[in-house]
Amino acid sequence: LEAPLRAHPSEREPGERALKVTAENLNRLLGLAGESLVESRWLKPFVKSLLHMKRQQQNCSQALERLRELLPPQLLGEAAQAALHEVQQRVLDVSQLLQQRLLEIEAFDARSVNLANRLYGEALVSRMRPFADGVNAYPRMLRDIAHTLGKQVRLSIIGHATQVDREILEQLDAPIGHLLRNALDHGIEASAQRLSAGKAAEGTITLEARHSAGVLQIIVTDDGGGIDLTQLRELVVTRGLTSAELAQRMSDSEVLEFLFLPGFSMKAHVTDISGRGVGLDAVQDMLKQVRGSVRVSTGLGTGTRFTLQLPLTLSVVRTLLAQIGGEPYAFPLAYILRTLKLPRTQIQSLEGRQHFELEGRAVGLVRAQQVFGGQDVPMVEDSLPVIVLGDHVHSYGLVAERFLGERELVVQPLDPRLGKIKDIAAGALMEDGAPVLIVDVDDLIRSVEKLIVGGRLDSVREAVNQVAAIARKRVLVVDDSLTVREVDRKLLLQGGYEVEVAVDGVDGWNALRAGHFDLVVTDIDMPRMDGIALVLAIRKDPAFAG
Repeated sequence: LEAPLRAHPSEREPGERALKVTAENLNRLLGLAGESLVESRWLKPFVKSLLHMKRQQQNCSQALERLRELLPPQLLGEAAQAALHEVQQRVLDVSQLLQQRLLEIEAFDARSVNLANRLYGEALVSRMRPFADGVNAYPRMLRDIAHTLGKQVRLSIIGHATQVDREILEQLDAPIGHLLRNALDHGIEASAQRLSAGKAAEGTITLEARHSAGVLQIIVTDDGGGIDLTQLRELVVTRGLTSAELAQRMSDSEVLEFLFLPGFSMKAHVTDISGRGVGLDAVQDMLKQVRGSVRVSTGLGTGTRFTLQLPLTLSVVRTLLAQIGGEPYAFPLAYILRTLKLPRTQIQSLEGRQHFELEGRAVGLVRAQQVFGGQDVPMVEDSLPVIVLGDHVHSYGLVAERFLGERELVVQPLDPRLGKIKDIAAGALMEDGAPVLIVDVDDLIRSVEKLIVGGRLDSVREAVNQVAAIARKRVLVVDDSLTVREVDRKLLLQGGYEVEVAVDGVDGWNALRAGHFDLVVTDIDMPRMDGIALVLAIRKDPAFAG
């Protein structure tokens, strides 16, 4: 996404050839280019693993050198000394070869990433159109509406050459048209009113498109009267959308979110242009479809500003990865209101439902594993990873097992033969080739609401405590192989168990009599006491009965 966007093909140099390519072919090309971009990042963790192997080689060489120093020469014959020297030399040769290959693969990694970025940039350009292609009709539209309303207005368009994904540009037509009509009807005052306020008789509406930090921003600004936040707060309370006390505690940005509710309008009378309560909610719905967001700011008497933030393309999505039920899931960042680590002590209960306080309002808590399924994973930390989804009016906190970080993923549509998969929008591949599911947040919220209405919502605190109880189970691993002991120990530790190890049957039997264990994992063939004898001893001892 960092590759610079060149001019659109429609602005080609004289004499350049033009070819017609179907939209489906362009989509496939961009999808493959995006996939190559993600795949190119696989080499970096591979290089890290080779660096780890190089350190292990160095440790092996040092261990051999210490062994040679500790063994007196008189104990080693000439043949043994020659063999040890040969081993050291071969280890050194392997280390040098590994160092050389590391330098080569690091250089290849840099070239691969650069090539993938360039390929993606070129493929992205082929799907782009200049912003001017989608805004030609707006000046005349505003001129006609201004004539109907008896107002004077000038439309200023900035960023004609800004490149926009053709699919996004087509879908932006209705939302931008509504925001411009809204700015003229609600924002720009009549000429006489503007003159009395010390403004120019002609109002100005600015429509701007620009690229910023890897995203597309569409900004609609007017220099009208702005939104009366006091009136908006009163209107929200009058319509029963919130209490008077809570409305006064809300920030300006939170109050402005009510403008995007379906059927909400500040116009007292319905006209052909506005007042029907249909508009800003449609703007937000369209933005959600393309994984975008909208922010609004206003100043009484100075005007209003709407900022639409959209992805540069629909084929790549920025996500937050979270582990749920032992599996990774990707949540598009555009749908996430907030992420936080919630202390368990801040979980509250009201009428059988659990919630927590966020910026002065109650946000319901839902255990993600109940929605997506999967295995129960112990959560031993005092703070729970929570993803807040929804809007500022209706939002839910989804309790995951842990955050896995942000990723840019190439969207891979699911096989249509699968139909609509509950709570899932699409799939993607991680850097290591592992598949991951991209969450359909709107569908997920509907699933949560069904659980609430049906009274089937689990208690987060009880479920977490029940799973966390597994972490207090103690396991004894008995094996004479150091490698096997370490592998078993690490696997059990990852599962949340307390682990102790013993080197053979006798050592394990002494550990059992000295402490309490819930489970014993033992090898069979061991010195001093084998695994079968250890199990028989455990069964015969009354202390371990039951």
